[in-house]
Amino acid sequence: MANSQHKKQITVFTGAGISTSAGIPDFRGPDGVWTKHPDQMQVYDLDAFLSDREAREYSWRWQKESPVWNAKPGAAHYALVDLEEAGMLKLIATQNFDALHEKAGSSPDKVVNLHGTIGTSHCMRCHHEYPTADIMGHLDEEPDPHCHRRLPYKGDMPCNGLIKTDVVYFGEMLPEGAKERSIRAAQQADELWVIGSTLEVFPAASIVPAAAQAGVPITIMNMGRTQYDSLADRLIHEDIAVALPQLVEETIRENG
Repeated sequence: MANSQHKKQITVFTGAGISTSAGIPDFRGPDGVWTKHPDQMQVYDLDAFLSDREAREYSWRWQKESPVWNAKPGAAHYALVDLEEAGMLKLIATQNFDALHEKAGSSPDKVVNLHGTIGTSHCMRCHHEYPTADIMGHLDEEPDPHCHRRLPYKGDMPCNGLIKTDVVYFGEMLPEGAKERSIRAAQQADELWVIGSTLEVFPAASIVPAAAQAGVPITIMNMGRTQYDSLADRLIHEDIAVALPQLVEETIRENG
């Protein structure tokens, strides 16, 4: 019989594989966006963004037209909302910047976006935050978005700083404290689930050996192999859109 005093707490680490069924191609796989079009990596190059207006306009236009912006959550994203509503989700640490966990209904305070998020943007001068949807909605009139926030200490003049999405570009650090919070949640959880990550991108992938070192049971659900399969207590090589809802349902039922 399940312990009624303690609901199992699960930390979930998600990668591109959870979003491919939602219509977002991965970036580094055989059919990945950057594998087929390496020039498009410049979309997320910080130096180019800062120094070249043409590069900024291309970056914004590419992101608006990208499946990342237009995608809707899939069954796997909604399954994690069910896990949270059952009181069993400790944290989602995600490598994805598509904001699909939040769009599905996961609480923002339960999601750590290790590589940032396309859902919000900010002024690089005054740090004012903007919903990216507002920026995208006016991109035709303002293809190189700048901050219009008026600054009292500058005589009410507009800030005019560059605006960029909160995606972590090449050349930027991970959001402050994101890796540390994710590792702590993985080490303190009853289980760590890795969903749809090749575990090749660091420092994010270091969450897995950190959890293993703390003795946390690990489930890896991914279509291909990962370098940390040997650390897993359970390997699932099935369609994530089907397998994750099943796993969530079974877990909730066992701990109900």
